[in-house]
Amino acid sequence: MPDEKVSRARGVDRVIDIFRQLHIAGRPMAMRDLIEATGAPRSSVYDLVNLLGEAGLVELDAEGAVFFGREMHYYGADYMAHNDLIRRSHQLMVEIVARHGETVQLCMLEGNKYTVVLSESSARPFKITSDIGVRVPITWTATGRLLLSNWSDSDILKLIPEEDYQLANGKTLDKQTFLNEIHYAGHLGYCLTEGLSESFTCCMAAPIRSRGGQAVAAICFMVSRDTPEDRRQMLLKELIDAGHKLSDLT
Repeated sequence: MPDEKVSRARGVDRVIDIFRQLHIAGRPMAMRDLIEATGAPRSSVYDLVNLLGEAGLVELDAEGAVFFGREMHYYGADYMAHNDLIRRSHQLMVEIVARHGETVQLCMLEGNKYTVVLSESSARPFKITSDIGVRVPITWTATGRLLLSNWSDSDILKLIPEEDYQLANGKTLDKQTFLNEIHYAGHLGYCLTEGLSESFTCCMAAPIRSRGGQAVAAICFMVSRDTPEDRRQMLLKELIDAGHKLSDLT
């Protein structure tokens, strides 16, 4: 019996890893690539893919490549319909894109990183975005600073991996500077950073808070650094207003 429980647990871990690798790839994966990415035995991956395929959780295309199946879409839709914050955020974000033509995103903490939970894109051919579900270092954007604005210095320093203080531009962020920026963002009720994740980007974000005042999410724009100051201020006000509206739901 113990061996059976261990085997089942290992099988669940491998299913989760298959889903994770498909998400990271963002496209159908050939079986050989999926086996290499998961590091699981060939026979186990084939068996699990067959079982998941029968359940509609994955599908194989004409070339035999594996990707998420229709059932996954149904489950995602159920979650979106059930979660008030996600549902209302999506509605509000669609309205913001229609008004201003900028891509807007909803972000949350995930372990010692943050991730984009929702993204509504503009019709512009040039967009500055992060992919949904990709884990990004907290130090790289305004969003990350806001999400830690209620944390103590000691808890923040414990959370952030040492390697995440190196920014995408190669510079190393001073820890005390980072803590000061977090506290300042919390004091202002918004945050704006430039050139951290990409040299040509400006990230602006506003918090979505729980009834207890904790920043549980952030709504943000990623715009070009050459965006005029008057437009920056208008977009920032839009985010702050949206954050206040969504905070009433948490």
